[in-house]
Amino acid sequence: MSNLNSRNNLFLPFAPNDPEMEEPVVIPTPQKKRAKRNRNDLLQPFLKWAGGKRQLLSYIREQVPKKYNKYFEPFIGGGAVLFDLQPDLARISDINEELINCYEVIRDTPDELLEHIDTHQNTEEYFYELRGKDREPDFKNLSKVERASRIIFLNKTCFNGLFRVNSRGQFNVPYGNYKNPGIADKFVIKAISNYLKNNQIEIKKEDFHAACETATKNDFIYFDPPYDPVSDTASFTGYSLDKFDREEQTRLKELVDDLTNRGVKVLLSNSDTPFIRELYKDERYYVIDVVYANRNINSVASGRGKISEVLIRNKYELAVTKK
Repeated sequence: MSNLNSRNNLFLPFAPNDPEMEEPVVIPTPQKKRAKRNRNDLLQPFLKWAGGKRQLLSYIREQVPKKYNKYFEPFIGGGAVLFDLQPDLARISDINEELINCYEVIRDTPDELLEHIDTHQNTEEYFYELRGKDREPDFKNLSKVERASRIIFLNKTCFNGLFRVNSRGQFNVPYGNYKNPGIADKFVIKAISNYLKNNQIEIKKEDFHAACETATKNDFIYFDPPYDPVSDTASFTGYSLDKFDREEQTRLKELVDDLTNRGVKVLLSNSDTPFIRELYKDERYYVIDVVYANRNINSVASGRGKISEVLIRNKYELAVTKK
């Protein structure tokens, strides 16, 4: 990737606020016409996920391009946006191996997964025994179904439904003590399996940068990275071994610049912090919209409630649609 550390290095085919630039003649890439699929409302997240996007979907839909070729989501998480948009051509990915394994197992062996989930017991003793499996040397010998079943059960029975690992990659959220938690809805699992099987959906374990290498003009990428912390005590980035700090946020911004230059349509979610606003402050290329979401994962009660977040999109679409 070219060096994009300076905004002076950023080139776009059309900068709406730059009077010195001539408007280019743009020939949009032909869109493939695909058969219209009926929307399946059973497609929804099968995991609870910190910072999940279900409550923001109406805002996100407004920012999604009306036309695009392939959909990419490098931080797939619980999949709320994927299951809302329901594209038939997509590449979804995450650096979290256990998460990606869940998607693969649901796609390939949903019945075996549901059968194994039914064997779990919602007791504190059993929870900690199962949680401790990844501390044992033979953890790697568990089958893909056993690993996926374990993650889904722990996610639905742990405190606040978090997915968090320590520096050694070990699940470390405490027991939630819920009386009758819903672990897995078989209709949802089957619907997700059918969707992933019957469409061109690539599932990859990879870094966000590698995930976008094949993106080309008129593809659409939605980024939902670990959020920039709003305070020194509010950080929640522990869902993978790789800490997503401000250096990583900057690396992501440089990738977004590169994608914009390549004609890829980009939408990104993040927390509303001065650092994030500074990264994407160039109004020639980026639009920042503020939205509000209820967040309840903070252990301190005063840190919960409705907080502002940002949706950031690039302006490349202005060039390809301008007449």
